[in-house]
Amino acid sequence: MAEVIQIGESGGSNAEQKLPHNVEAEAALLGALMIDNRLVEDVQMKLRAHHFYEPLHGRIYDQILKLTDKNMVANPVTLKPLFEADEPMKEVGGPAYLAKLTGSGASVIGAKDFAAQVYDLALLRSLVGVGRELVEGAMDTSEDVAPLDQIERAETELYRVAEEGGAEGKAKSFSEATKLALEMAEKALNFGGKLSGLTSGIEGINGKTGGLQRSDLVILAGRPGMGKSSLAMNIAFSCAQRFVRDQQDGIPPEKAAGAPVAFFSLEMSADQLATRVLAAESGISSEKLRMGKIGRDEFQNLARASAELSNLPLYIDDTAGLSIAALRTRARRLKRQKGIGMVVVDYLQLLSGTGRSSESNRVQEISEISRGLKQLAKELDCPVIALSQLSRAVEQREDKRPQLSDLRESGSIEQDADMVWFVYRGDYYLEMRKPEDDHPEFVEWQEEMNRLYGLAELIVAKQRHGSTGKVMMKFDRTVTRFTDVVDESYYAEPRG
Repeated sequence: MAEVIQIGESGGSNAEQKLPHNVEAEAALLGALMIDNRLVEDVQMKLRAHHFYEPLHGRIYDQILKLTDKNMVANPVTLKPLFEADEPMKEVGGPAYLAKLTGSGASVIGAKDFAAQVYDLALLRSLVGVGRELVEGAMDTSEDVAPLDQIERAETELYRVAEEGGAEGKAKSFSEATKLALEMAEKALNFGGKLSGLTSGIEGINGKTGGLQRSDLVILAGRPGMGKSSLAMNIAFSCAQRFVRDQQDGIPPEKAAGAPVAFFSLEMSADQLATRVLAAESGISSEKLRMGKIGRDEFQNLARASAELSNLPLYIDDTAGLSIAALRTRARRLKRQKGIGMVVVDYLQLLSGTGRSSESNRVQEISEISRGLKQLAKELDCPVIALSQLSRAVEQREDKRPQLSDLRESGSIEQDADMVWFVYRGDYYLEMRKPEDDHPEFVEWQEEMNRLYGLAELIVAKQRHGSTGKVMMKFDRTVTRFTDVVDESYYAEPRG
């Protein structure tokens, strides 16, 4: 095996030679695969050509996979024509090198161990690469280098290496899948048959959707002024608050109806969002809080609400201009550090993709973002609620209720989402059409306003797990809070 050991050892820098590798293990593995093609099934799910340190070995492995995939025999004879023009192969004696690899039949016994070592050493080389890039970036002191951006990139790369290392065994057996399904059904049963996921804080939504399910991407969309940011914060707050209550009741986290929440606000600051929560919990309007127009009793209510919320597991990141890669890195970090079980993004169109060109296609960029959010939901195994803008086409129609076709800039948003929700408030549009007090239609308008005032609709336009439909809610605009409608007869459809 002397000729085998030498391949890839000569030439190159000293640093490259010090990278973790075992060329002899690679050669032994390739020999074993050519002796017994059945071994390919044991290694191909985990091992890829780029995991080999010696590029020639990687190409040989790739050709072995291609031949066996076509149900052809892969041995030195069938592989020989594929490497006759390969220059690195000529340097080690030409296609005859393939026969040398099969020289030791004993390698068949340790094939799985050889494959595991080749794979592990490839991960170590990836780790070395991340470390080198991190050091080189940190040594660069030019003005246009942002250290925090470097840290985020390093975290992303480290997670990529870690994710690749855990790639084996992700497929679940049917018994495991049914166990998860039974656990979900048991949870729904324990919560009165309405809640199998995390709570939204609104019984109408929970009843319609079964709650927010793990690994789901939920798109919450609406025109400006509909209150989608308020609804998202209401849901985030309710979920975090329910987690605290479930903990106090001794319910284990995996069976809780609540969870710690990460709220990424790319539009509003953390203090603005906190003001909204305090307003809703204290019953004091946001405007009064901002202006300081509160009495002593109201201030006491505010202090009480603030004390009660001080330990709430709700984490707000108000960094502007995040890329989808940076958001995923931060969400993973919060998952690791705080154990978050829900992510809210306000809003999708303010994220940027990974493309560097200013001329990049915006539709493709939105597709990348929506796909990245869905992948994040699956990676963290938690619901991701992403707010989205709607196109102005809504305003051109007589019926202002949104439709799936109104989702702005990309059909991939609808495609990637497990659920699409629209927020619609009829009183908002009716108020814009208010006639003068002495106008003949004023009385009719006032009756309609009395019927619609303070009501909002959550239109479930898409739901993979259930039916579409409508959920009615009450909206208190003074404290920007959505709640359940108590008396359903209040919003009965008018007779035609």
